[in-house]
Amino acid sequence: MRMVDLIEKKRDGKALSTKEINYIITNYTNGEIPDYQISALLMAIFYQDMTDQEITDLTLAIAHSGDVIDLSPLDGVKVDKHSTGGVGDTTTLILAPLVASVGVTVAKMSGRGLGYTGGTLDKLEAIPGFQIEISDEEFIRMVNESKVAVIGQSGNLAPADKKLYALRDVTATVNSIPLIASSIMSKKIAAGADAIVLDVTIGDGAFMKNIEDARRLAKTMTSIGKLANRQTVAVISDMSEPLGKAIGNSLEVVEAIDTLKGNGPEDLLEMCYVLGSQMVVLANQAATIEAARDLLKEALESGKALNKFKEMIQNQGGDVSVVDHPDKLLTAKYVMELPAKENGIVSKLAANELGIAAMMLGAGRKTKEESIDHAVGLKLNKKIGDAVKKGESLLTIYSNKKEIASIQELIYQSIRISDLAEEPTLIHDIIIE
Repeated sequence: MRMVDLIEKKRDGKALSTKEINYIITNYTNGEIPDYQISALLMAIFYQDMTDQEITDLTLAIAHSGDVIDLSPLDGVKVDKHSTGGVGDTTTLILAPLVASVGVTVAKMSGRGLGYTGGTLDKLEAIPGFQIEISDEEFIRMVNESKVAVIGQSGNLAPADKKLYALRDVTATVNSIPLIASSIMSKKIAAGADAIVLDVTIGDGAFMKNIEDARRLAKTMTSIGKLANRQTVAVISDMSEPLGKAIGNSLEVVEAIDTLKGNGPEDLLEMCYVLGSQMVVLANQAATIEAARDLLKEALESGKALNKFKEMIQNQGGDVSVVDHPDKLLTAKYVMELPAKENGIVSKLAANELGIAAMMLGAGRKTKEESIDHAVGLKLNKKIGDAVKKGESLLTIYSNKKEIASIQELIYQSIRISDLAEEPTLIHDIIIE
């Protein structure tokens, strides 16, 4: 089998066989196929697309390129959740303890962020002492006893994906639905989940900019799940404005705590109920979505979910006192308000630009080597559809830099105030294969 023949086959729009895809991934992971040939293949895939069977074969080949986690020692159905990305996406911090508090097994392996703000692990590490590196034995024990733990991904989980993603990033092939779908699903399958709930975001702050592309990505991933014997549900949600009000690591932890106390932003809470209900049903803890939502609502209102969050923090070595005293996490040197320049209604909050502003403050990484400042970020005081008066604060900036004029200007450019505004639809569709 020659790589040049396989490149030519895909270039001409023909489907690669399971054997051919396994050959490519195995030999690329081992270093026997050079980057320049895989670059040519990625571009051929970008233009010629792939069949559902090809994408499933690619996904499984990537998943089995390294460690595949065995979660069989854990009790119950293991349900994982993944978001395709966004700004202010704090859902995992809320969902993990919330669904665990109603009996769902949450053995979550998360990653770090590259871009606007930190990933789930970066956010959790804003809690003093919180440990994300835990032995497999301790992880299994912890989840069986408490139903929940969130840890870092294994260093050898889907190594082919790491190599492919780095190459996609420099060959302008990131935004390919077969490549996005196989990247996401390979890691979920390698992480040992029985069932998967996907949050596919669309809008200014997301990979997918329109409903047609989002729906195709969602359907592709649910199809992969079915062919790989994983129950998979995809929720298509809006990311034209940031989810919730906080953008930044400590700020998002505080917002998660507020939400678990019943005081969080409406859109963030609703997103957690929608995703959480699907997780509860897939885990066989409720027969219907309505019954699952009632269980989650009772757990939140009774304080069970908040107590489960405290338990998770304590189990993983974190300072539990931050739950009752979240102000301890707000340590930025400078807290500045951004006043509105006119009266009106907020009609645009460009999630992408606000995310970039937060990254410029230090809340995110431009490269993997950069460190994150957990203290900094933005807190929205107005959302789309809210009335605002001239001089009233649009948002609060938390910064460890005193001179941030260029960042303030970028934020102003990302916000529009008009006479009218149409509030975005939070949930656009739910795809079940």
